[in-house]
Amino acid sequence: MIVGTANFNGTVAILGLARSGLSAARALMAGGNQVAAWDDSRERREEAARAGIPLQSGANFPWRDIAALVPSPGIPLDHPIIASAHAAGIEVLGDVELLWRAMPERKFVGITGTNGKSTTTALIGHILEYARQTVQVGGNLGTPALSLEALWAKGTYVLEMSSFQLDLTQHLSFDIAVLLNITPDHLDRHGDMAAYTAAKQKIFRSGRLKTAIVGIDGPDTLRIYNELRQREGLNVVPIATGRRLLDGIAANGGLLEDHGQAVCDLEAAMALPGRHNWQNAAAAYAATRALGIDPEIIARALLSFPGLAHRMEHIAAIDGVQFINDSKATNGEAAARALACYSPIYWIAGGRNKSNGLKALQSGFRRIAHAFLIGEAEQTFADELEGRVNFSRCGTLSNALDAAAAQACADGRPGAVVLFSPACASFDQFADFEARGESFREMVLNLERRHTEQARRHCA
Repeated sequence: MIVGTANFNGTVAILGLARSGLSAARALMAGGNQVAAWDDSRERREEAARAGIPLQSGANFPWRDIAALVPSPGIPLDHPIIASAHAAGIEVLGDVELLWRAMPERKFVGITGTNGKSTTTALIGHILEYARQTVQVGGNLGTPALSLEALWAKGTYVLEMSSFQLDLTQHLSFDIAVLLNITPDHLDRHGDMAAYTAAKQKIFRSGRLKTAIVGIDGPDTLRIYNELRQREGLNVVPIATGRRLLDGIAANGGLLEDHGQAVCDLEAAMALPGRHNWQNAAAAYAATRALGIDPEIIARALLSFPGLAHRMEHIAAIDGVQFINDSKATNGEAAARALACYSPIYWIAGGRNKSNGLKALQSGFRRIAHAFLIGEAEQTFADELEGRVNFSRCGTLSNALDAAAAQACADGRPGAVVLFSPACASFDQFADFEARGESFREMVLNLERRHTEQARRHCA
């Protein structure tokens, strides 16, 4: 836990007591700060009270005595308590900003993008560990920023940054910043693409920034790349897929290339299937090269990467059918990337729909043998697929898995994949994408166990 957070002249208010809020409260208190915390959830308040965290109703925060407000990233910036803090002239900042202030001598690598940022963050951490570097990995991925270990010696923090977290940075400036891509997402929070893009661009705040790494496959990120090139003294590295770059890093036909020179064959990286993962590999390569890691070490580390849970995660093979957990695909663009990797697909999709629906997936419809629809988006997705893709309305994930497995086995098509890539948020039926993915994994493993038992009984 980070205990060297800044000493504030007054109480620090904590709004939201999920993982990052609890972590921030504990770290601030350990550093000698007075804390007043609040969450609308009684269960979370009770957990905080058991941890010895002082509670006070957010509606009654004494602004005259409060030095800063630290809200959880998921709380909208127009929340009345945040608005009250701004009106009172109180600094509003996030836990990542506090980590950066606490560890000013360490290197910070930040990664953002609509899709792929978790895998890229984990890849960079994996490469640095493989190269025997001191590293801590977290932020939006896994461990909250202030629960990471303090790197008092030489070391690097590698942090996944959501747009919500970037909105809560005030002065944070990364040494190396990565922007993978930008497609419509979280528009209910940001309002429009301009505001969403502006939040993402905060990762390139000037100050300590030495290297900016930008995916240039999309128009918005290409524009940002060209703007960054105008900054004097900034090393701007483009990354691309499907073509050669003589002035950057590219995944060209499955080969990772550094300024046109082959580094390794990404087809051999079993945990990095598909063009989107090749972009992640190119970004991780660029970031670790900027940290001075040898290309041969990076190449070996890429090939040994084990992958992340809930991101095109292979769970089991039953009667020749592969079962893939891609619960992290919470929007159409992410699901489209998974659809591009397999055929024929028995696709399980649905949940709480986002504004972009299935528009991004249309090129992958031809790969779908049958779709199995669940959740709040069931009717909307059925309307979009009508006359284009065969589908069944299943309601729940359990029903959809049973139906998909039965049909895939009955059809007996070579290479069949049951792909759970929802293209939706999870909040209609699950707490988050992790809980949704864990549920899918357990259901598949139970299915595998039942199949094994039936086979044994048949043989007996």
